[in-house]
Amino acid sequence: MEISPKASPPVCKALDYKKFLYDQRKREKILKAKTQKVVVKEIRFGPQTDQHDYEFKKKHAIKFLEDGAKLKAFVFFKGRSIIFKEQGQILLLKLAQELEEYGKVEQLPRLEGKKMIMFVSPKKTKK
Repeated sequence: MEISPKASPPVCKALDYKKFLYDQRKREKILKAKTQKVVVKEIRFGPQTDQHDYEFKKKHAIKFLEDGAKLKAFVFFKGRSIIFKEQGQILLLKLAQELEEYGKVEQLPRLEGKKMIMFVSPKKTKK
């Protein structure tokens, strides 16, 4: 097995190849376990969401951000409700403004098909 090919003369070591592969997989598994997984939580609104429902969902959004998860807030337009795009955008911008102290807006509201989507990332992650 060649250890350092750039050295002069190149450094080589005789070892069991199967054991080398086993150790390499083991190291990769440990590194993979140490990486942080990004959790994305979703909150769904309608274009004419009532104030109580909005507050209830905002409370959940705050909890998700405090736990260190990213937030995907979206307004889903059914049928002809697409004519209320402005209301959906106002709703998401209002949510972004109220979540300012808990997270930072990663992507402003953007219409994708029948959904208006906005992403919010947490300010500080949970330790």
